[in-house]
Amino acid sequence: FRMAGKLVLLSEQNLVDCSIPEGNHGCGGGWMNSAFQYVVDQGGLDTEACYPYRGRNQACGYNPSCSAVNVTGYVNVPEGSEAALMDAVASVGPVSVAIDASKYSFQFYSSGVYYEPSCSPTPDHGVLVVGYGSTSSENYWLVKNSWGTGWGDQGYILMSKDKNNNCAIASYASYPLVG
Repeated sequence: FRMAGKLVLLSEQNLVDCSIPEGNHGCGGGWMNSAFQYVVDQGGLDTEACYPYRGRNQACGYNPSCSAVNVTGYVNVPEGSEAALMDAVASVGPVSVAIDASKYSFQFYSSGVYYEPSCSPTPDHGVLVVGYGSTSSENYWLVKNSWGTGWGDQGYILMSKDKNNNCAIASYASYPLVG
């Protein structure tokens, strides 16, 4: 958006299908930094219009003529620092994070500020921190999930902020350097 002045949807399927050589596992999961490294290695990432989401593994169909973004590297936010994560979201924009999403309470979240005292420090799911805020009584991260608009609050969740890095939200945070 910052470069073109308009929002361009990027292809998730491009990452699912093509970042396997960087260590990801298609629909079986992977790491954000491996996806960023794929875009660095290829010199771009296709638009959603050119390479639409199918929700299944396919052969890599990257088309450089459809590339909409170039990533020159990525930055890891200091591990476990919610203050550093907040600074990154404020200065850069959305930040990829890995969290523990294994709890029933997360999987069936619908509203309110989510806090799970039994969350593990070991992540199993990638999400996007898009903002932060506070209610009258607690701080939260505004997080976009990848499970569609039928999950949570239209695909989003308010996750506890400043509560001992709950669900490891600030432990594995990174963002791409777009050039």
